[in-house]
Amino acid sequence: MKVAIFHYWLVNMRGGERVLENLCKIYPEADVYTHIYDSDRVSKFLNDKKIYTTFINNLPFSKILYKFYLPLMPIALKFLNLKKYDLVISSESGPSKGFSKNNNTLHVCYCHTPMRYLYDMKDIYLERYNFMTKNIIELIFFMIRKWDFYSSQSIDLIIANSNFVKTRIKNFWNRDSVVINPSIKSSDFYISNKSKKYYLVLSELVNYKKIDIAISAFKKIKNEKLFVVGNGPLLKFYKKNASNNIYFYTNINDDEKKEFLSNSKALIFPGIEDFGITPLESMASGRPVIAYNKGGVNDYLVDGLNGLFFNHQNSQSLLECIQKFNSFNFDSKKIKESVKRFDNDIFYEKIKKTIDRYRNENN
Repeated sequence: MKVAIFHYWLVNMRGGERVLENLCKIYPEADVYTHIYDSDRVSKFLNDKKIYTTFINNLPFSKILYKFYLPLMPIALKFLNLKKYDLVISSESGPSKGFSKNNNTLHVCYCHTPMRYLYDMKDIYLERYNFMTKNIIELIFFMIRKWDFYSSQSIDLIIANSNFVKTRIKNFWNRDSVVINPSIKSSDFYISNKSKKYYLVLSELVNYKKIDIAISAFKKIKNEKLFVVGNGPLLKFYKKNASNNIYFYTNINDDEKKEFLSNSKALIFPGIEDFGITPLESMASGRPVIAYNKGGVNDYLVDGLNGLFFNHQNSQSLLECIQKFNSFNFDSKKIKESVKRFDNDIFYEKIKKTIDRYRNENN
């Protein structure tokens, strides 16, 4: 069976790219396609694959300005001929469907989310632009939304990465989907016996992650430390507005990340994520998560067992939750045990069985 996997763009290593790695492990002979490929910013595992790109990759400064080429990506996909494959898996969080295929080619979409900037989070993405630029982008987004809905209708099987995304798929594509959560290798993370002296944020520093909520909360509780680990366009702004009990760390490696996770009091997770790999990594390290009660985190956080929810996305609600957290005595072993069902081997088995079952039922 000839298999292709199309991933929207390969310019960093985040949750979507980790899922891509796992899909490649399930189908090791698969060819990988993408719009933009930057070999300097992805893993050795992916660099060892044969990777094909659309014409977007050859456009000026595409590896940096790839999001500005978004309007051309549906056109690039239309010119992409994948008719020689028996199975095509599109990894969707940017444009990755709408390609040419045979009628007997099975198209499975693993949907991280319908593009957030086209739908319910559009205003967050557009808030930094002036009125004129917003109107131009709105028009472009309107056209891409029409294409996005139309191209979603030809997918044979849609796999959502969380129940939250399953709802978004129904709302925006009017399609049903089956939920298979992303996974981690839990044995890569360890429980530390060191004393816990800080709370942790581990995130890209962009608007929708809502790291400002955590910073505002810890400015009010100066007897507690907050470590903010990550980089992004808001780093300077957050540093400028932080108090002296808030510390920033950038450009850490995997070993340092695991150490930060295992030695924290808890991971603070204030944004609305489609799923969220980092909370799983925290739990696999035996550390609880304090999270806003919305999004993919509801698929794995059990209040009082492996973390706590706060119910309003503001610093006061988070502050009250942190105060409540101090009265809990979490069991690290139970926390780690609670995420065993999100191990890579289980993901491999679920994906393979789901696709094979669909093929058998529809042949």
